[in-house]
Amino acid sequence: MDATQMILAHRPSDLTVAWAQRILDHHALGATVAGVDVLSVDIGTTTRVRLAVDHDGAPALPRRWFVKLPSLSRRANWITALPRLPHAEARFYTEVARSIPVPLASVLAAQSRRGRGATVVLADVTEGGAVAGAPANALTAEQAGLVIEQLGRLHARLWNAPSLDHEYRWLAGPLRRSEDRLGSALAVPLMRRGLRRAGSAVPETLHAAALGYAHRRRHVMRFLALGPRTLVHHDVHPGNLFWRDSGPGLLDWHLVRIGEGIGDVAYFLATALTPKTRRTHEGDLLLRYRHVLERHGVEAPSLAALRTRYRAHLVYPFEAMVVTLAVGGMMEPESNLELIRRAAAAVADHDAFSAGPAVRRVQ
Repeated sequence: MDATQMILAHRPSDLTVAWAQRILDHHALGATVAGVDVLSVDIGTTTRVRLAVDHDGAPALPRRWFVKLPSLSRRANWITALPRLPHAEARFYTEVARSIPVPLASVLAAQSRRGRGATVVLADVTEGGAVAGAPANALTAEQAGLVIEQLGRLHARLWNAPSLDHEYRWLAGPLRRSEDRLGSALAVPLMRRGLRRAGSAVPETLHAAALGYAHRRRHVMRFLALGPRTLVHHDVHPGNLFWRDSGPGLLDWHLVRIGEGIGDVAYFLATALTPKTRRTHEGDLLLRYRHVLERHGVEAPSLAALRTRYRAHLVYPFEAMVVTLAVGGMMEPESNLELIRRAAAAVADHDAFSAGPAVRRVQ
């Protein structure tokens, strides 16, 4: 998007015919936008707007657009704007997405400016017959296997690649360091509030260890960064998936970073499967992940090593879901509580808080 064609918007009312025309001009100069209708507005970590755009461009040009704006929830906007998460997603779509070997939504425009926020405009995947996931969806073992295949392909693409320290260096730079500092600074009060709000969704037997983890979060995050490095999504729950012809694709890349691939696997299995399904199939799914890495040329860690790191990484999806509830306005509460229940069960099953650096229990 040319700098002269500003498409930054802050609220649904900014998505006018003139705004849409600037985007269409980038794809089909001479085509005209006749109208823009807001189909839905969903407010969470971002404000997500579905649009019907009436234009006379080629049939292949989408007429259903999915627009991500700064969250209209003040609390959610504050927690995402300070570490500049929307800017990271805009940069992902302009600089990284084309090299990603997994299905993504087609990007029509993405732009960010320091102090002015970010706007990402995607083709609405539902226009092409895909079905967008919902956060509380419980996947089958077969569906989980398909997602594991895509995660393996994603991680194999840049596994320990030299380009991670060059063209993708920004994914581990000041942007992410500021996010990690903020997360560690707020970890204890947000964990306390989240546990209180979660009620019976988190067994009391986990509370002391969870608070101990929050106190030691910075040390745990360093430990979780010690494995093989690759590009990771870092937020793989069912609401960030879409399904086309039974195959999955990945949405919502605002937390994209350089990290350890098994962290994505842990996040996904802890949030997307019921505890019963996960307990029955997680061993086979970890083995399948390893096979995908090997099939794509990666000298993968042993299955025992993957299991050890998987166990350690389970603490993050638990924290993420509890903090989401603590902040509020980022996910529908009942869906949030269901994902907390699933993640808490995974942490308890694997005694995950004891898998990393020593965490003192805090009452």
